[in-house]
Amino acid sequence: MKNPHISVLLNEVIETLGIKKDGVYLDCTFGAGGYSNAILEKENCYVCAIDRDTKVMPYAEKLLQNFGERFNINFSEFANLEETIQYFPHQFFDGIVFDIGVSSMQIDSGFRGFSFAKNGPLDMRMDQSQDIDAAFIINNYPEEELIKIIRDFGGEKKARSIAKAIINSREQEPISTTLRLASIIKKAVGNHSDTIHPATRTFQALRIAVNDELEQLKVGLRASIELLKVGGAIAVVTFHSGEDEIVKEIFNSLLIKPSKRNKYSHFSKQPISDYKQSKFELVTKKPITPSEQEVLENIRSRSAKLRVIRRIRE
Repeated sequence: MKNPHISVLLNEVIETLGIKKDGVYLDCTFGAGGYSNAILEKENCYVCAIDRDTKVMPYAEKLLQNFGERFNINFSEFANLEETIQYFPHQFFDGIVFDIGVSSMQIDSGFRGFSFAKNGPLDMRMDQSQDIDAAFIINNYPEEELIKIIRDFGGEKKARSIAKAIINSREQEPISTTLRLASIIKKAVGNHSDTIHPATRTFQALRIAVNDELEQLKVGLRASIELLKVGGAIAVVTFHSGEDEIVKEIFNSLLIKPSKRNKYSHFSKQPISDYKQSKFELVTKKPITPSEQEVLENIRSRSAKLRVIRRIRE
């Protein structure tokens, strides 16, 4: 089976996780299995994987055939991580990986509604069992709420114009397809100098809102910290500034900043060993970004950032 999704910064993720023999790893965003497969091929180790999209099962079956009991998968949101790991043979991990965002399979499938370039229903749900989809938001949310979503999740400067155009259009007829929404957005934006399609940011914002991606990331990432063994690392690949800020903030919150010493500090009788030490260290002081070659080979990697943190003591 041809893999339609290219895992971004794959070599960098594998290198920073430090895959070892008999190690146990957690892939929180399985997708087409790129990270899981690379981890399992690197060493004789174990991978537990999670995905909220059951349509990735064919890719999971391939890994089950190739690696047997070394691979396990459960379908759930990674925000439910604490509950989900109870179904795995392992509950603590030597490495954890998150690839935040939408997969190429989802974008390239018009019927999933993620793409403004392919006609399909306005869906955008990663979990097809959930009630709220993009069409519900577009046709029911008030104008100010649409502005907030498009501006905050998409970084779209013309959010107000786009929201107003959506309101006017849906009053005539409900907006139910991707191409109609993309056309409405294009007209609202008007002349633009961006190299990206004028609907790019709005579609991204809708996807994040439909799937509650930022809150999912906050909850899932915080939960994963408690599952990490000493020496283990968490690697997170993001594609949106809001996601990256969440990861940066949570990682930094795990570090204990040394307090400033005053001029009398050398008189302190408190031994150095009594000062609280950080349990974590940053593997990446600054985020790792794709090389020019990777961007040339996979244009969807252009906005990716990788941040990694390691637990160094209990």
